Amino acid sequence: MSVFFTRLVVELGRLLEPVLAESATAAAIVLFTVLVRLALHPLSRAAFRGATPVAGCLPVLLQLPVFFLMYQAFSSAQELLGHRLFGAPLGARWFDALGEGGPFGAQGLVFLGLFAAIAVVAAWSAVRGRRAAASSSAAPPAAPVPATTGAASAMSAEQQEVMRKLGGVLPLLSFGTLITAAVVPLAAGLYLLTTTAWSVAERAWLQARGGQRSTL
Repeated sequence: MSVFFTRLVVELGRLLEPVLAESATAAAIVLFTVLVRLALHPLSRAAFRGATPVAGCLPVLLQLPVFFLMYQAFSSAQELLGHRLFGAPLGARWFDALGEGGPFGAQGLVFLGLFAAIAVVAAWSAVRGRRAAASSSAAPPAAPVPATTGAASAMSAEQQEVMRKLGGVLPLLSFGTLITAAVVPLAAGLYLLTTTAWSVAERAWLQARGGQRSTL
């Protein structure tokens, strides 16, 4: 599986090389991540439409094998280790960059840019999560329902409360991506940045669509 992934990234990089030159493989990683998230989008949409919190975690769990493939490929695959993003090898880690010119050297600046982008995405996620939690807590209580459906209604309200709490806490976990990006190869950090940004944008889009439908 790792060999197949390596070949796929190499071929995508070759397609992009005429335009992006040295950074083509880095762009191939971003493109590959987008393709993975597009494939998982129907599952994310179904989870958003009212499934349980466990279903909402499923897209994240399904991405773990992809992340480990990325980590393994850029830790050991000789065919990929020489590729770079600007001045930094895709197989390098933050601590490697510190030894090659310090935090403001050619490699260090690439990592600082990655960390800054992840921090922006995490902050955006946290702000949106707090707003969603505040809106949910400020929403008026549901109208009374017949006794025959009371149990189902109570369960639904319970699930909504759990989702409200998770909505306020889970976005904060995005900041943990910064720590992970500092210890994994740069290629894996690019994957984390892309998939985290996709998750936040996807959630915002689904919430906006849900709000539009509720007003119709």
